Amino acid sequence: MLDYIKYIKLIMLLLLLLLTPLMGVFIISTSISYDLSYLNIKRIKFTALTTSVINLIISFIIFILFDFSSKQFQFVQEYHEVSYFDFYLGVDGLSIYFVLLTTIITPISLLSNWNSINKEIRCFVIIILLLETLLLAVFLVLDILLFYIFFESILPPLFILIGLYGSKNRVRASFYLFLYTLLGSLFLLLSLLTMSSIMGNTDYDALYKNNFKFLTQLLLFYGVFIAFAVKTPTIFLNTWLLKAHVESPLAGSIVLAAIVLKLSLYGIMRIILPLLPKASLNYTYLVYLIGVITIIYASFSTLRTIDVKELIAYSSVSHAAVYLLSVFSNVIQGIEGSILLGLAHGFVSSGLFICAGGVLYDRSSTRLITFFRGLTQIMPLFSILFFILCLGNCGVPLTLNFLGEFLSLYGVFERSPILGVFASSSIIFSAAYTIYMFNRIAFAGSYSRFFSFNISDLNKREFFILLTLVLFTVVLGIYPAPVLDGLHYSVTSLIYSTPNII
Repeated sequence: MLDYIKYIKLIMLLLLLLLTPLMGVFIISTSISYDLSYLNIKRIKFTALTTSVINLIISFIIFILFDFSSKQFQFVQEYHEVSYFDFYLGVDGLSIYFVLLTTIITPISLLSNWNSINKEIRCFVIIILLLETLLLAVFLVLDILLFYIFFESILPPLFILIGLYGSKNRVRASFYLFLYTLLGSLFLLLSLLTMSSIMGNTDYDALYKNNFKFLTQLLLFYGVFIAFAVKTPTIFLNTWLLKAHVESPLAGSIVLAAIVLKLSLYGIMRIILPLLPKASLNYTYLVYLIGVITIIYASFSTLRTIDVKELIAYSSVSHAAVYLLSVFSNVIQGIEGSILLGLAHGFVSSGLFICAGGVLYDRSSTRLITFFRGLTQIMPLFSILFFILCLGNCGVPLTLNFLGEFLSLYGVFERSPILGVFASSSIIFSAAYTIYMFNRIAFAGSYSRFFSFNISDLNKREFFILLTLVLFTVVLGIYPAPVLDGLHYSVTSLIYSTPNII
């Protein structure tokens, strides 16, 4: 009897992971008075934060109970004939880390705008909790049509978040985000409907047992890759990201950089590599060419920008192009490196956005590098944590970013040494623009003459948020075994070996 109860508890964990934020939304929407006094606003925020922390604890329980010696889906839950399809939930060695990343970043995004959002607080926290549920659903569903539904369902909350709480050009940015990604995903929908029509099934396990004809794989690859290229984003398709990052509120920038940009990486590993292996091998060099051009273009664009938030957004495009290259390397080290780099970028970019938007902008109302100088003299704690995050963004050894970039570039070299050399330029460029930014802000002489009063150093909330992200970056950089050991079995199944591709 006890074993049966334990089995029921284990099998319900994934459903609980999805329902917990929705329960928080329900409590905030119904149980809290509409009197928006200081105490009620504080209660709304603490309810949302408590909900996200509970979800974080649930995800850690799943991680502890997860069997990493198997590449099968675990904690599988099946709900038959929900609407017109069956609802399947499950987690494997690939998705478990993206689930953890989502549950870690959500409370951080709530805390980042703890004091800076002063209007429509209830709406703000509800949007963040809804985004957490929808993003978790993308990583947990075991059906390609459900994957597409949740993949697209994050757009309305992001559209409202940027449109309501963004900067002066927020409406334009929210429409860019919505229309760009929606248009790209139409090609994904057509490809997934074609797969469903051929197979008569949309379940991952059933699709993985099929081997599509080579010509069919090529046609399907076009549609799927266009959608993921927009979401990554690659060159000529990255206009929406820059506008969305710059105009978005801080929580929106964190969610965009840390989680939304990883949806394309996850989708490639879940759909393209296992379902379209021959097409992906044939088009690797085209993907590599696009990725290398993206790295060089984004890096040069980053070097010339003077807006701190825009600089971090451009650097995100460059790092995303690196893990896009490595995930197509068909090498174990390369695919594992792409996941490591994706996780590392999630921690470091979140920290840098908090430094730019949550610390500097909130205190000075400007993001231009030219206005800052000599902040080390009055903000020593901020300067230390900012420096460590900048080192992570450069890929310095003893950070998780270094391991991710090293393994990623190793995989790229294995596949194409010439393009690997060009891709490696991202190391030089990232060091150039990141250290340039840090040097201008933290040093460059005495405290800036543009400010008539001193800026206060980090408060407790900001310090512990940044310290958490720094610890994840450094500890996993020194001891990455918890991630790498769990990836081996699942990544091995993505490697496709064929002597001749026809």
